[in-house]
Parts: sequence; structure tokens; C-alpha cells
Amino acid sequence: MKTRKLSLSILFGLLTALTACENHPEDTKEMAEEANEQKFDKPMEKDADFVTTAANGGMMEVKLGELASSKASSKKVKDFAAMMVTDHSKANDELKAIATQKNISLPSSLSNDMQDKYNELNSKTGSEFDRAYISYMVKDHKEDIDLFKQEAEKGNDSDLKNWASGKIPVLEHHLHMAEQADSTLDK
Repeated sequence: MKTRKLSLSILFGLLTALTACENHPEDTKEMAEEANEQKFDKPMEKDADFVTTAANGGMMEVKLGELASSKASSKKVKDFAAMMVTDHSKANDELKAIATQKNISLPSSLSNDMQDKYNELNSKTGSEFDRAYISYMVKDHKEDIDLFKQEAEKGNDSDLKNWASGKIPVLEHHLHMAEQADSTLDK
């Protein structure tokens, strides 16, 4: 009887672990960061961390923009989402080209945290979705501006510093547009 209980406990533990792995596959952002850590010295590793974070965020902007294009109820939110898809797709392509040139590993899909946020937003509908999406865009763009300014000012790689610097006005425009859209939504 003890052997059977032990066997069932082990089996339950394995099933729980497998289920957890299915719900959260390995985080490709973390995998890219680990690969970059092994490839680069500390100064370039910091630049590579910026690239993986920016790539992850850029993918999120596009995916959420696509989601908002179909789920948003407000025309202003839909228009904002279309701008996100266009602008961030272009920036993602540029960043991918720089990363390839510099042999920086990129995430191949959203990080687990970003995927969780995507799923959370996807569960909302109508004006609730609009408010949650735009609120997230305001918060996210404030963080992005800080991240890009830090790279532009303190980065070690001149190409990445220039690229980040060139994206700051676009990100500031996105923030302004998100704040405008936010002010028109019912609270």
C-alpha cells in the first residue's frame, strides 16, 4: 500500500511538472540573454540585453496592436493600434538587422511575462479592452523611453546608441498619442 501511494505521489508530481511546462514553455528572451552572456564581454552584454528587451517589447507592441485592431471598440484605439503595428514592425526589422550584424541572439517569441500580459488583455472585450490596452500602452511607452534614453546615453555600441536615439522621438509620439486616446475613453 505504501508503495502504491508513493508511486501515485510521484506520478502526480510528474504530471504537475509537465502541465506547468506546457503552460509556460522555456522563455526565449531568457534563452537569448543566456546565449548573449556567453558570447560577449560585460560592456557588449549590456547592449545585447538592451536589444533582447527592445525586441521582446517590439514584438509585444505588434501583437497587441494586431489584437487591438480586431478587439477595440473605439476608432481612436483602432487607429492607434494600426500605428503600433506599422511603426514597431519597421523598428523590429531594423533591430533584427543590427542584431544579425552584431551576432546578438534575439528572442523568437514573447517572453512568458509578455505572453501572460497578452493573454490578460485578450480576455477583455469592448470598452474594458480599450481602457486596459491604452493604459498599458501609456505605461509601456514611458518605460520604453527610459530604456532607449539609457541606451542612447550610456550604451557601448555606437550603432545601437544611434538606433536607440533615433527611436526616442517615435516613442515619445506614441506616448503622446496613447495619452490622447486615454483621455477620450470612459473611465
